[in-house]
Amino acid sequence: MGRNRVKRGHISVNLKVVLSKQIKNRFKMLYFLQFFLFSRKRCPPQEMHRRVICGEEGDYTLTETGRPFDSAFIRKDPLGVVLVISPWNYPVQLCLIPLVGAISAGNCAILKPSEISQNTEKVLADLLPRYLDKDCFAVVCGQVEDTTRLLENKFDYIFFTGNPKVGRIIMSAAAKHLTPVTLELGGKNPCYVDDDCDIETTAKRVAWSKFFNAGQTCSAPDYVLCSDGTRDKLMRAIQEAIKAFYGEDPKLSQDLGRIISQRHFHRVCSLLSCGTIVTGGQTDDAERYIAPTLLKDIKETDPVMQEEIFGPILPFLTVGSREEAIKFINQREKPLAVYVYSRDTQVVNEFLDRTGSGGFSANDGLMHSTLMSLPFGGVGESGMGQYHGKFSFDTFSHQRACLLRSQGREKLNEVRYPPYDESRLGFILCFLCVSHSGSSAPL
Repeated sequence: MGRNRVKRGHISVNLKVVLSKQIKNRFKMLYFLQFFLFSRKRCPPQEMHRRVICGEEGDYTLTETGRPFDSAFIRKDPLGVVLVISPWNYPVQLCLIPLVGAISAGNCAILKPSEISQNTEKVLADLLPRYLDKDCFAVVCGQVEDTTRLLENKFDYIFFTGNPKVGRIIMSAAAKHLTPVTLELGGKNPCYVDDDCDIETTAKRVAWSKFFNAGQTCSAPDYVLCSDGTRDKLMRAIQEAIKAFYGEDPKLSQDLGRIISQRHFHRVCSLLSCGTIVTGGQTDDAERYIAPTLLKDIKETDPVMQEEIFGPILPFLTVGSREEAIKFINQREKPLAVYVYSRDTQVVNEFLDRTGSGGFSANDGLMHSTLMSLPFGGVGESGMGQYHGKFSFDTFSHQRACLLRSQGREKLNEVRYPPYDESRLGFILCFLCVSHSGSSAPL
């Protein structure tokens, strides 16, 4: 599916043009104001200037004239009462990280842990009241029907982590109250491995990021795209990495997790019938154990390629070129992450420029989501909104534009009041970003 994309260099040029027009328009306003003052000789010439304040977030604020008498700023206000609905795969972190962000921004929060991870749900409900002010938060335990009833209430913000199907239900419920949402969803994260890569290093990093937490990580690589010549070498190297990480029998390893529930266990097991098993494939119903598994001879129409796997199964698909790999990725919904392994920075940048995803990582897996200096979130089918670190604070804050002005120097304001003569009309047209010819300038 074709996508209309603009190179970053063109965006920079266009941004400069827009800012240049804004600056020119601003000086026009100052010119007409100065002309107005001189023509009436009501006050001595004043220094007319324009300032652009560029804060750490890149917010641009155009100040009015008479800067010492005005104050323009952004105030970050609490949203109010926030609902945080968390998942089961990382039941502590994915509860507490958004909860901390909500409370730090001054909100009250209702926390609804996943009913699937019942033990953690009980621990959170027991421990959190011991350390946090009960007036600013509450933990609600319950089943799906309880969450459904909870969503009937009006909240000031809803933060949900889960799958796209439930995300649509959350968004539909929020829409009834025009409640803004952050949806942290998932997707089938592609992992492209270039012929020009360190096979051994790549194998270790792919294996670790895929089989960590038994593959139950929303940003884990979901499938591998590589050339036919690279596939077999990479598979052998990943098998060696699995052996090094988890031993000859991964079932005996204390470092390999289990599937969360019987329902999810049987769902993941059903995907083992796709393609050909190269390694792994062993299961144990009683322990909900699935061995780290590599699949080849996969078709695009196979069930394993229709949904997020969320388990320790890694399918391999071969492509004839980078162009084919990029086309394959772009024909699907935007994933939560795109991974590229290559020594060639041009290859990395090509995927970065020509694909879309919530996050991007070159020559590593998962690690971009651990950096608090980076926002974490999806785009399109993989979610909306972002958090982590200061981005959590911003997510749970309303950016309130504020201007504090004095009641003095009213003579400066007369230029905007009717009736409009030539000088006043020129000022008003500039204020509205309209030229004398009637065309509009971009705001």
